Amino acid sequence: MTVTASRDATAPASSVRPHPRGRLDWRLRFAGLSLIWGFSFLLIKVGTDGYAPFQVTLGRLVFGTAVLAAAMAVKRERLPRGARTWGHLTVAAFLLNALPFSLFAYSELTIPSTLAGICNATSPLWGMALSMVALSEDRPTRVRVAGLGIGFLGVLTVLGAWQGFEGLDGTGTAMALLASLSYPIGWIYVRRTLAGAGESHLSLTGAQLLLATVQLAVVTPLFTSVPTTFSVVPLLAIVALGALGTGLAVLIQYGLVAEVGPTTAQMVTYFIPVIATAAGVALLGESLGWSTPVGAVIVLAGAALTQVRRGA
Repeated sequence: MTVTASRDATAPASSVRPHPRGRLDWRLRFAGLSLIWGFSFLLIKVGTDGYAPFQVTLGRLVFGTAVLAAAMAVKRERLPRGARTWGHLTVAAFLLNALPFSLFAYSELTIPSTLAGICNATSPLWGMALSMVALSEDRPTRVRVAGLGIGFLGVLTVLGAWQGFEGLDGTGTAMALLASLSYPIGWIYVRRTLAGAGESHLSLTGAQLLLATVQLAVVTPLFTSVPTTFSVVPLLAIVALGALGTGLAVLIQYGLVAEVGPTTAQMVTYFIPVIATAAGVALLGESLGWSTPVGAVIVLAGAALTQVRRGA
């Protein structure tokens, strides 16, 4: 899943206006975003069938950056200015793009795309746990703490803890969970450092993806060699992963946040593992035991409770 600095953005109620006539209804765009991000885990799996994980991630970032660059050109947006802003964006690019994208790609070498998609759903749980420590204004409630406990119980269910995690690749699963943890760390960092930036979200995220692309362009040659053959289907999967799952998805998300607010827009998180699981089982033939869907439901229930605000 593509997650950028805008994921933690907030839009005041006064800024949410009815969409212009002729614009696609927000519910259809919401469904489209859910499908795009849900299928991203399948595309990662297909991409790693022909290319090294770092190559998959680099390709994803290149095509995602190209889409945002085109959007910036159409809207005549400029890249942000200031060494301080670029320094913070470099850290954000690592935590929100380069690191989690790479970890998910490596994890899917040894775990099913369905499990990777469910691990991604733990991000709100990690975010809740971290915000209690890092954000003084985000005080926990009993409901949210209960949600945290329920969510991690769901994780143990998915992983089959009562069986001693039998048949589970520990390294791949740990990588997927670390990728999910990296997102809220990045959100908190962005919230603390770039919340008052004067540039637009499009400008900041375009720069962020550009920096993540540069980071992967430096790292990839150190750990991989140039492919001697170019597998067409995995290459097409990488193109779709970047152009749709990274570039277009960010643009759709911006529109949703502006139109219906961040709370509704972020509900897409709860549809991603469902779609990822269905895609992995139906199209990749991945096996599915009872504990996976049951655990996923528990994870999502806990994640939903962690988002309940005081007085809601």
